[in-house]
Amino acid sequence: MTGETLLRWVDSEADLQGAFALRERVFCGEQGVPVEIEVEPADREALHLVAVGPDGKIIGTLRLVFSGAAVKIGRVAVERDWRGRGIAGRMLELALARAAEHGATEARLASQVEVVELYRRAGFEVQSDVFEEVGIPHVWMGRSL
Repeated sequence: MTGETLLRWVDSEADLQGAFALRERVFCGEQGVPVEIEVEPADREALHLVAVGPDGKIIGTLRLVFSGAAVKIGRVAVERDWRGRGIAGRMLELALARAAEHGATEARLASQVEVVELYRRAGFEVQSDVFEEVGIPHVWMGRSL
């Protein structure tokens, strides 16, 4: 798998459904998250970012949910064959810039423990003890914008 990936903000139902399909493959298929809780009402209010591979397939996604001066980053997922290539880091960089443009001064996220280092590289710090969400160990992380 070679070639460039394109990052873009979702502005079509097709992109949104592609993001949902990727999340279902990663979170439900790989990690055992129940399908019925994966897509939630916050998805309709969120800004969604996708990474698109050279073949036009969505290979990465995340969402931003705004609440006052804070933004919650969530549902960060990258297709298994594309992991380890910096896609999540690029998505986070663009998402943090967009959040700041929208007036957010703080970003938060619930990180799976095994990927804390990804978020540390993006400037996040652990802000909680480990807790379980759908059977997966997580920590809250945050950073100022």
